[in-house]
Amino acid sequence: MVDFGLNIFNTGTKFTEAKELVKEVYLMDERPWVVGFSGGKDSTAVVQLVFQALQEMEPSQLHKKVYVISSDTQVETPLIIDKITRTLGRIQAKALELGLPFETQKVRPKVEQTFWASIIGKGYPTPRQKFRWCTDRLKIEPANRFILDKVDQFGEVVMLLGVRDSESATRAAVMQSHTIEGKKLMRHSTLRNAFVFAPIRSFDVDDVWEFLLQYESPWGDDNNELLELYQSSNSECPLIVDKEVKESAGSCGNSRFGCWTCTVVNEDKALSGFINNGVDWLRPLYDFRNFLVQIREDHSKRQKQRMNGEVYLLPFNDELEGREIILKENLKQYLHENNINLATVEELDIVIQDGEEFKRLGVGPFTLKAREEILRELLRTQKQIRELHDPTIELITIEELKAIRKYWHDDLQWEDRLPMVVEEETGEVYDWDHNDRPVFKDDQLTDLETLCQEEGVNLSVLKQLISVEKDYSGVKVRRGLFQAFDKTLKQDFLHL
Repeated sequence: MVDFGLNIFNTGTKFTEAKELVKEVYLMDERPWVVGFSGGKDSTAVVQLVFQALQEMEPSQLHKKVYVISSDTQVETPLIIDKITRTLGRIQAKALELGLPFETQKVRPKVEQTFWASIIGKGYPTPRQKFRWCTDRLKIEPANRFILDKVDQFGEVVMLLGVRDSESATRAAVMQSHTIEGKKLMRHSTLRNAFVFAPIRSFDVDDVWEFLLQYESPWGDDNNELLELYQSSNSECPLIVDKEVKESAGSCGNSRFGCWTCTVVNEDKALSGFINNGVDWLRPLYDFRNFLVQIREDHSKRQKQRMNGEVYLLPFNDELEGREIILKENLKQYLHENNINLATVEELDIVIQDGEEFKRLGVGPFTLKAREEILRELLRTQKQIRELHDPTIELITIEELKAIRKYWHDDLQWEDRLPMVVEEETGEVYDWDHNDRPVFKDDQLTDLETLCQEEGVNLSVLKQLISVEKDYSGVKVRRGLFQAFDKTLKQDFLHL
């Protein structure tokens, strides 16, 4: 570990040059800035650099907004999402105090595209290196929706990212391919009228840490605490807004700032690192993540067809002895005669002979039975976390449960088992039939979270109270409203 107390890199000039470059680019035009913030070292350095630069400018020069956005995938490690929420609140509060044009906001996936809606609702297999669907749905699309909204509003925007040439050769090549010679901005590869500015592009990792530790956080965070988070992990999960750099960003499974559900890597070193450092209440999350890996590899938990009904074959490399062998041309007849539904069948130990080759059926989404198993295990994990640490933690929201219920209906689960599963595992009974349209927009949710944190109000309970009020909206006789409020406020965990 470098002794950051000594300025052995003599990079003060580099920091000054970077700050002056920020000022120059800010004053170039009227295009608002959108800064991607993941909570990690690089994105923290960018926000701090921009904040310090704007602090030094005249009020009359502060002519356009700087939006600081953070992707809330809703499966971030609870420790990290709490830290990011606090930091966004501090940035906003300090900017208001100083009259700086900052606005902070979390961006979230649509409820029907969240991690749990995709896996438990639609049956998506958990992500792996060759099928990393999560990055697009949970990070790229929510951030891009925000950016395109600002493009529609202002015509063009500039996206600021904490990417650096020294991170990897692949990343450097991608960045270079989008660089316009003689210009300070890069073209965004997919978003119309969006440009990219990388103010710390020339920094190496030592420069980043020296900058963070040499200059105090303008909004009052302790960057030494950030360094401690990296003691046993040397990577972060960036806010990705470009499909072309997704692969160069790598997996977030070894990152302090990735999703606790990451199944792309063999072992989640982030969670195990926290647990080894004494954060024992995270162990249920670690165990559940391993369960997700195991159930993905269990072919009895997977449909034998793709979501579109397509059946595909894979090479069969095991022993043929004792196996039932079916000619490929007879497969359809075999399934019909034996009344086999490839969407629900669990054990189907047959070998398909295709000419001189032997093959097996490929696998598709999780079966409905497996999805119910995953939901039950998740709700039990949530209960464990609440008992061990915080009775308000939500691993899955009521909005996601409603989306999952709809997906199960679409997949012809007429028994409507989800309300029963939730009640059996949590003891909670919800009104599943009322209007499920979103109550708040993303920016309003961010403000609500910040206010609850500042005032010490339980966000989960507040959401329940708002939901109760929504149930009674438009009803002439509302005599049951206050009884419903009373029931919500008498929940046991509020009075422990």
